[in-house]
Amino acid sequence: MQFPKNSRVWIYQSDRELNAAETADLQQQLDAFTSEWTAHNNQLKAAAEIRYNRFIVLLVDESQAGASGCSIDKSVNVLKRMEQQFSINLFDRFNLAYRDGDKVQSAPRAEFEALIAEGKITPETIVYNNVVQTLADLETKWEVPFKNSWHAQLFGNLIKTNA
Repeated sequence: MQFPKNSRVWIYQSDRELNAAETADLQQQLDAFTSEWTAHNNQLKAAAEIRYNRFIVLLVDESQAGASGCSIDKSVNVLKRMEQQFSINLFDRFNLAYRDGDKVQSAPRAEFEALIAEGKITPETIVYNNVVQTLADLETKWEVPFKNSWHAQLFGNLIKTNA
């Protein structure tokens, strides 16, 4: 399914990597949900994908029908049920993700700060900006070096410099 660049995006990050069976099961449930997702009885053109066995990305093309508060609540309720089913946390915004080699890792805020202070997260480390709101931003501003992210504004004072 093709989506315009201004399609609305929501990203939910698991606090742990999902295994292949969990990812397949979760994707099947997400596909079932998005195929029936409505806003004020209007079918939403929606899709979901799982990236890196950790991130759930919901997409809605709002040119056909916009996601309303009630429809967003529906998606949150579905994701809350999935949290329980898979024993994961999808709503902790202070569980921060970063790339470590070819793996995506995540850490609670205090641990993330410690990794920066220790020099394990550097200005070049890829971090994930899960607050992007459009497909265009997902493609260009989601996976970015720490130095170009909101993370740098919040945690930049912890970066070790080679002075």
